[in-house]
Amino acid sequence: MVNVYLMGKKYEVPEGLTIMGAMEYAGYQLVRGCGCRNGFCGACATIYRIKGERELKVALACQTTVQENMYVATLPFFPLEKQVYDINEIKPDAQVMMQLYPEIYSCIGCNACTNSCSQGLDVMQYIAAAQRGDFKACAEMSFDCVMCGICSSRCPAGISHPQVALLARRLNGKYIAPEAKHLTKRVKEIEDGLCKEAMEAIMAKPVEELKELYNTRSIEK
Repeated sequence: MVNVYLMGKKYEVPEGLTIMGAMEYAGYQLVRGCGCRNGFCGACATIYRIKGERELKVALACQTTVQENMYVATLPFFPLEKQVYDINEIKPDAQVMMQLYPEIYSCIGCNACTNSCSQGLDVMQYIAAAQRGDFKACAEMSFDCVMCGICSSRCPAGISHPQVALLARRLNGKYIAPEAKHLTKRVKEIEDGLCKEAMEAIMAKPVEELKELYNTRSIEK
């Protein structure tokens, strides 16, 4: 058993639990900020520190194991700057980031965003790619972003890294990457109801079989 402090109150919980599991063990009913509960959805951003240490650390509660004398507070929402735009009206040119997210040019290169990323992404480098207008590189480097906002919570320049990356992926998908004609065809088939039986068959499969199908899928380069 280890001692943890959840929202200021001390609890004794089994060693090896995640922060999320420890909260439930302690009697908390998780309604918000719990997402998929298996990791990597980005909903359970959490801040913590260890007794005797001054450094505040950030993590996802679903994948971070409790430690002795851990002080925990959840971050159910981090206010990212989210600009409104019509993807059909903007273009992948050098001006679009300056117009929508000019704060990226205030980056001081501290790398706090990269060091805090729950996915291990090189956040500072994909922001640098966005600064250069290299939206393809930014899109590829940020592809696994779950938009938890932890990187932005540590940024002294106030950059909304996940929103910048999302814009880059949208620009790349619409204007830069070649059209995936087979995907366009399949979407049309779905809209026409031709895939209904196949989709129902997939939905009827047990979770473990679905995981296996996903993990062994063929990925087109």
